Amino acid sequence: MKQILAWTARTLAIASSFVVSAHAADPATCRAIRMADIGWSDIAATTGLATNVLQGLGYAPSKIIASEPITFAGVKSKQIDAFLGYWSPSMDPVIEPFVKGGTIKVVNPPNLTGAKYTLAVPDYVYQAGIRSFADIAKNADKLHYKIYGIEPGNEANGLIDKMIKTNQFGLGKFKLVESSEAGMLVQVNRAVQNKEWIVFLGWEPHPMNVRMKMNYLSGGDDVFGPNYGEAKVYTVQPTDYAARCPNAAKLFANLRFTTSMENQIMTHIMDKEDPNKATLDWLKANPSVLDSWLAGVTTLDGKPGLPAVKAYLANH
Repeated sequence: MKQILAWTARTLAIASSFVVSAHAADPATCRAIRMADIGWSDIAATTGLATNVLQGLGYAPSKIIASEPITFAGVKSKQIDAFLGYWSPSMDPVIEPFVKGGTIKVVNPPNLTGAKYTLAVPDYVYQAGIRSFADIAKNADKLHYKIYGIEPGNEANGLIDKMIKTNQFGLGKFKLVESSEAGMLVQVNRAVQNKEWIVFLGWEPHPMNVRMKMNYLSGGDDVFGPNYGEAKVYTVQPTDYAARCPNAAKLFANLRFTTSMENQIMTHIMDKEDPNKATLDWLKANPSVLDSWLAGVTTLDGKPGLPAVKAYLANH
């Protein structure tokens, strides 16, 4: 009986292994995977995590730097295979035409929940009286009539610009200062060092939340959404990507991130560490995330994915 049971167990294991390896091994045309990065450190972190896992599975991922509109257009034209940074609701107006037209696919569920995205001030400014959107115009002189945003073309900048143009909250005389994420943070850090007043676009996950004492402003629900611009972040793909590359698509559908995870990784990225190196080190220290990420996922050539990625991490 023991021999029969052992034989049965071995047979089932072999059969199971065959089923897994036969499952959705992607064609060679799927090896190259192009992911978009709009220049934000949180997206650099998630893209870096995906890059290391994909390399461990035998794929050849690459990164394309592009603005939001160009990214969504690139997904539509199938020049971009995945974008891990669709922030909803702030990016909704930009992506809406593509979704309504059925030209791109939003992967559900989101890869990140609990994010936020709205205007913020340093803690000393908050304690001195700017606690809501309605307080900004009252302190226009101290703020030099400026609100600091990020890169041109970003939808959040559009929301700020609309507030100014419509004189919402009395902000008609203010100016939107557009810059890169890094450029904006330089301005914020300089203001903090000099204890100057400044209002800027803030979000989490981001190291700014742990590196400086800051507060998000209330009262902006009609602009950035409720709960301080509470956001969900989704992955976006071409509509036929899952049909063409089901195994890679399965991985993207499995990916789940947390604000704590991203804050840790982004701290290293903000310190000029290469995103792929920062995320590789994080994965080595936190390999348990791979269990859920690689459930039902194989290597490019159809072998079990989890041991392959763990072997890749051990050798890099």
